[in-house]
Amino acid sequence: MKAFIFDLNGTMVNDMPYHAKAWTRLLNEELHAGFSEDQIKANIYGKNPEVLARLFGEGKFSHDEAEKYSNDKEEQYRLEYKGHMELLPGLKEFLEDAYQAGIPMAIGSAAITANIDFVLDNLNIRHYFKAIVSADDVTHSKPDPETFIKPAKMMGVAPEDCVVFEDVPKGAEAAKNAGMRACILTTTHDPEDFEDRENILGFAADFNDLKIKQLIQT
Repeated sequence: MKAFIFDLNGTMVNDMPYHAKAWTRLLNEELHAGFSEDQIKANIYGKNPEVLARLFGEGKFSHDEAEKYSNDKEEQYRLEYKGHMELLPGLKEFLEDAYQAGIPMAIGSAAITANIDFVLDNLNIRHYFKAIVSADDVTHSKPDPETFIKPAKMMGVAPEDCVVFEDVPKGAEAAKNAGMRACILTTTHDPEDFEDRENILGFAADFNDLKIKQLIQT
């Protein structure tokens, strides 16, 4: 493998419950929408304005309203998560081993830049990554391949030489659309949720899994 590209939420840090909690507070307490837990979990992917449009329909909120609600949600997420922040088990060691092996690494995430900075700087892991692509850097969200194609280009690596680490079906689909293989962390979805497994190398609970560790040597 010549390069690794990591999704952030649910892949490097298991923070999706905190995102869900922040979304629930916005949607049901502030906007009084009354969505179920399953509805929220199924729809909180991609850019925040896309989530709002997906749940409420296009045109429900003005651009300024969508931005305000998006920012409110992210502030709540950071407030809730800061005291609980940690990498998935084994990831710090995996990053260090890959770094020492000279494997370039990048982040390709639907998170906004502020949230990526929030995680990287609080956990002191920014130095491991040669490229960072956030929701602010792309026109189209996953499953469009742009989020993964961009960091590959920034690292100077061909798509077929990249392995993507993801946790959701849309992310695995984006990797496939980019011509990349994917390794799935089962923090938020079970293996049976991934119907198309053509490009999936395997599933793992965390980065202590031997299948993931072996990627550095192959």
